[in-house]
Amino acid sequence: MTTRRCLGWLLLTALVLPGFRFVSAGGAADAPGDIPPTPPLGLPAVPWPDDNPYSAAKAELGKLLYFDTRLSSDSTVSCASCHAPEKAFTDGAAVSTGIRGQKGGRSAPTVINRAYSTLQFWDGRAASLEEQAKGPIANPIEMTAEKTADAAHETSLKRLRSVAGYVKRFEQAFGTKAITIDHVAQAIATFERTVYSANAPYDRYNAGEARAMSEAQVRGMNVFFNKAACDSCHLGFNFTDGSYVNIGVGMDRPQPDVGRFAVTGKDEDRGAFKTPTLREIEHTAPYMHDGSLKTLEEVVEHYDKGGIKNPQLDQRMKPLKLSDQEKKDLVAFMRALSGEGWQSIKPPARFPE
Repeated sequence: MTTRRCLGWLLLTALVLPGFRFVSAGGAADAPGDIPPTPPLGLPAVPWPDDNPYSAAKAELGKLLYFDTRLSSDSTVSCASCHAPEKAFTDGAAVSTGIRGQKGGRSAPTVINRAYSTLQFWDGRAASLEEQAKGPIANPIEMTAEKTADAAHETSLKRLRSVAGYVKRFEQAFGTKAITIDHVAQAIATFERTVYSANAPYDRYNAGEARAMSEAQVRGMNVFFNKAACDSCHLGFNFTDGSYVNIGVGMDRPQPDVGRFAVTGKDEDRGAFKTPTLREIEHTAPYMHDGSLKTLEEVVEHYDKGGIKNPQLDQRMKPLKLSDQEKKDLVAFMRALSGEGWQSIKPPARFPE
């Protein structure tokens, strides 16, 4: 493993933010016997928030809520509508569709391995998975017909409180019959922190299984970590440093999406978007925040030409001058990051009544 790769792993595995603790198999949890799922080979223990530790009851409740369309005003949209397990927890669309067929402005990022990230959304406007879970329920383009976030949350809660099966589930998970938006968000986030991908050919190769990757994938790994230096942003076990970077996507449009700038107000964040994980990248097309690149080959071409020039273009975006073979090998390596874990998650057979 190169020095840069070692530093990346150390950085990301050591980054335990205040309010989080790592819980692995056999570790402390919410109640005796509540041991969280063990992530596959290649992933570290999950950092569980101190104020929302794992429990099986919360995870089960969260899964039901994640798939239940009753969280939306017209009972047509659920979290899974935009983050579907059969599509690697995306929706396979350039932009997502909400209630009444409304189109959003950005592509739905995958939920896979979100347990290892704090700030959520392409622009990082949500501080946690819990805060992210509240967002779509209150978004008039996504899940609500209400005018305000408070009204949207309250109407969703009224629907849940009217379902005896949910009242029982919330009491089991939280020890109270009170159903709050924080409880809803904590349950959904708990479920989402159990959606993993690892034990990919890359992980097995890294663990000493020499034939886990093809010759093309091994060559592509060398391009990834050396000539192309993709790991300047896509580093560590999850192949992302969680940074926000302007790589030029969409910046040649008359009114480009300003990205992170809308959150921070800092000019250097104009057109910057979160660096996504490359885990399961072959299954999460189309790519970029606007879904404008349809294939991995198009993604490689975008980087090879040095992105799209604009005043805030990241200084690392320069022409790579890759050969046709190197481009093919690089794509082959990215496909070696497809693993297992998330495929076992299926929608509930029935919902509380």
